[in-house]
Amino acid sequence: MASMQDINDAFGTTLPDDVAAELQHIVRLLDLNPQEVFFKWESYVIKMGVESTKLDLKTVRDFKKDLQDALERESRAKGQHVAHGSSAKKTSATPRATGGDVFGMLDGMVTPSVARSSGAHTKRKAANFDTPASKSTKAGVNSSPADSKTPIPARPDLPGVSFADRQNAGQIVESINGHLPAASTSVEPAAESRTKLKANVEIQKFGYKTMAMKLSEASEVLDDRIDMFTDLIQEHYQLPDTAFGNPAAQSTAEIVAVGRIACDQPNGKLNAASVVIETSRRMGAGLRIPLKFQDGVAYDVFPGKIMACRGTNVSGEYFAVAEILPIPQLPPPASSPMELDIHNDRLTDSSGDTTPLNMMVASGPYTTDTDLDFTPLHTLLDRANETKADALILCGPFLDIEHPIVASGDFEPHLPPHSSISPDRATLADIFRHFISQPLQTFLTSSPTTTIILVPSLRDVLSKHVSWPQDRFAKPPLGLPKGVHVVTNPILLSINEILVGVSTQDILSELRRENISISSPSQQSHADDTLARLTRHLIDQRHFFPLFPPQARENLPALTKVPGEVPDPGSEERLPMGACVDLSYVKLAEWVNVRPDLLVLPSALTPFAKVVEGVTALNPGPLMKKRGAGTFAALSIQPRNLTEEEREAAETPVGHRVFERARVDVVKI
Repeated sequence: MASMQDINDAFGTTLPDDVAAELQHIVRLLDLNPQEVFFKWESYVIKMGVESTKLDLKTVRDFKKDLQDALERESRAKGQHVAHGSSAKKTSATPRATGGDVFGMLDGMVTPSVARSSGAHTKRKAANFDTPASKSTKAGVNSSPADSKTPIPARPDLPGVSFADRQNAGQIVESINGHLPAASTSVEPAAESRTKLKANVEIQKFGYKTMAMKLSEASEVLDDRIDMFTDLIQEHYQLPDTAFGNPAAQSTAEIVAVGRIACDQPNGKLNAASVVIETSRRMGAGLRIPLKFQDGVAYDVFPGKIMACRGTNVSGEYFAVAEILPIPQLPPPASSPMELDIHNDRLTDSSGDTTPLNMMVASGPYTTDTDLDFTPLHTLLDRANETKADALILCGPFLDIEHPIVASGDFEPHLPPHSSISPDRATLADIFRHFISQPLQTFLTSSPTTTIILVPSLRDVLSKHVSWPQDRFAKPPLGLPKGVHVVTNPILLSINEILVGVSTQDILSELRRENISISSPSQQSHADDTLARLTRHLIDQRHFFPLFPPQARENLPALTKVPGEVPDPGSEERLPMGACVDLSYVKLAEWVNVRPDLLVLPSALTPFAKVVEGVTALNPGPLMKKRGAGTFAALSIQPRNLTEEEREAAETPVGHRVFERARVDVVKI
């Protein structure tokens, strides 16, 4: 690997450390030598315009992206060349490794050997290294690294099926405990609310000041989390202090190392060859050391995972893992028999029969990308009214900042003809009151005993709290009725005796992109169920978002274009929101004492309902996809019937065992 000095020698000047490090990454990523990178840099400067170029970190990253785009174009061209049976010389590009290894990708793109052997190792004058800005203007034409991408052929948007013409409405796509009765439409309306809510988090702490994160505080939070898990491992396995050590220190002694999984490159993708473990300051001075898993050792890792492993570092170059110690899990929630009797009394009707607790869970968006009529939300509320749902959990986004119409700000064509909202003076709060608050008010008028819980999302345009963990948004300005409860994101909430955990941040999708695993033959059946395996990570790590760092916004799926949008060459690209994690307060998303009975994880992945480690895990899926109807979840939870032994032991807490008595259906809207 080229050193910083090699980079500086090739460029003929002393570069800033961050710029040299990025160029060093290009050398390794594309399997070039520093001289070749310099030649390509000179070509890039000429293309961008010598007069307005500047060698800084942002421009070097644009330069790297330009090289990668050029490689992809050549790979596609080669593929088409082979497909048409050309008789010209065929060269096969080195395939990408599934784990993210992209070494050897620059086949056919290297600088000609004439330039390499020209003997030009002499120092160059600091040519114009105040060079490239990411966008330059030449002869009135705007050019940028993005302009050099292969143009995507324009195709007309496929017409989406209207919501009224959707097929298989009401079809159950997945279910657990199907032998239990589902919620009935003939249920007798309750005289009063059958639910009692209690927050199991300190909601006041979520009102922290955003965009004020200090690096020192963030590093302490990350460091303390490693030390916390070290204490858990020591207590659970009854290990002495001498059993733990620094995995980065060369030694023949076998030790237990506890640390955070990371990638060996700051902007790289985790793969089997790039896994390192980061130690805490107390145990290893914060050093990182590569991990090498011995034969037969199964692993399942992602960036940010806290892991305990037993092994040795004989060579001083890597830590050889002989065994991975499972993290002890939190106990399930439990209540006293007296508390369970009180909750069961709420479910007893006028005839003395105890009926199930009916809940519905849905996640935004609540309308398609092409309109703002929110018909799916009305349909969902009608279904909740028919089944007399006791609780309705609605997860954001409600007014989605990534929605093309919301992003455009042009609401006039989508307002009803006789609306009281003036298009010229309408605010986003007015739009929310009209499209969200009014339907909820109408629903509560016909079903006043239903408890509605709104969980915000970072994509909610009206949320002033722009980082995760996320505070509640204010109810009064939005005209939300009294029966609506706005909670934090994430939230641990008790609905009667049932502990429900909800986070609208799509952790499952991010884990799916970053996770790598090798399972043993005995674990193969568990490894095949990816969704359950991803959910198990949250349970093991005791956290709603154990990934660190989150996915970069640039790597997330592209947004739908705003209708009629004409890109401004001088403006930034509209990117997805991403995770926006505030590390200083990420401890608010930890599970402290027990794991939840019901774990709601809205995600773009396939909707599911599963039992994972005794937790009923649920992804209701988005209520509306970009151009089609989505899904929601309906739950019917039977009362907890106590045995005589449990009732006699009045002081002993009794486990809720919701996974045994809850029917969960994922239903097409």
